[in-house]
Amino acid sequence: MADDLVLSPAQARRIAVRAQLLDARRPTDVLETVRRLGFLQVDLTRVVAPHVDLALWSRIGDRFEPEDLEELVGNGALVEHKAMLRPSEDIALFAADMAAWPGEPPLKEWQEDVRDWVAANDDCRRDVLAFLRAEGPTAARDLPDTCEVPWRSSGWTNNKSVMKLLECLESRGEVAVASREGRERRWDLAERIHPGDPAVPAEEAHHTLAARRLRALGVARPRALEAWEEPYDVRGTGVAARVDGVRGTWRVDPDRLDDLGSFEGRAAILSPLDRLVFDRLRMEELFGFDYQLEMYKPAAKRQWGYWAMPVLDGDELVGKIDATADRDAGVLVVDAIHEDGEWSKARRRRVDRELRALAAWLGLAVSRG
Repeated sequence: MADDLVLSPAQARRIAVRAQLLDARRPTDVLETVRRLGFLQVDLTRVVAPHVDLALWSRIGDRFEPEDLEELVGNGALVEHKAMLRPSEDIALFAADMAAWPGEPPLKEWQEDVRDWVAANDDCRRDVLAFLRAEGPTAARDLPDTCEVPWRSSGWTNNKSVMKLLECLESRGEVAVASREGRERRWDLAERIHPGDPAVPAEEAHHTLAARRLRALGVARPRALEAWEEPYDVRGTGVAARVDGVRGTWRVDPDRLDDLGSFEGRAAILSPLDRLVFDRLRMEELFGFDYQLEMYKPAAKRQWGYWAMPVLDGDELVGKIDATADRDAGVLVVDAIHEDGEWSKARRRRVDRELRALAAWLGLAVSRG
């Protein structure tokens, strides 16, 4: 512990901001930006803009057009895997886990249950694969439901057997999302969507995924995970560090240590699902920022708004903007700007400039609610 690198809170925050490409040096290439970020979560909420578009605009700025992303998905440079857009070459890093689905022994009880359910419906699996082979990309609702054992849950997947089977087959590497039409996924055989690169051996793949995760975050707790879809922590990567005033140890991307002395920040308006704030505990520990997504709360219990967007200024998270894009009226309705602490006039100008840039990118005018 005594020999660990010691970072000031500002240095730790700046490492995190730089790693997420949110400093003053904006990236320009969409595909390279996704590679650096690691992935983009596919979320269809359009209160302001879809998360994937807003995340890229926050980095690239006005030069980003949603059509740029659509082209990369259309030509196969990016593929959707388990509700994440990833560079297609990354599929080789998941291939070993696909082959070992539902996981390496000993299996958890839920893994055994899912395995047994898929096995019980193997005839339906074969029917689905045969249909896709003959017809090509197809929505789940148009696929044959010949499941002998229906999927049962206490939640929204109850009786949605084909959809659940497709998601299991996606995890096994047998099917993949070919495209989306509105909110609906169209599925095809994975061999037609994935690039077919040789599988990376599991141990090497897991280490590579962990290292890429640390590169995307810059600084992370050794054992912490953002979500269950990211099962490989960063214990074996980077260098050990402590952050003044924060208990415990961290891991830091060594490539971020050469430029600790220089930092030029900017204002940025973030999606509520942005990776800088997605791990709420890390966000609180490094940035001291009080925030949560409130779309699932009753309106009367919301502090900041249904889709309130975190505001970054330099290396600080400084507030939230509650806004809604009213495309029919041609305006971005700003219901509230919640300032954390005392904002200077210069900070207000920077944030206002970024808010107007967001509205202009959306083709809207700002309307104060």
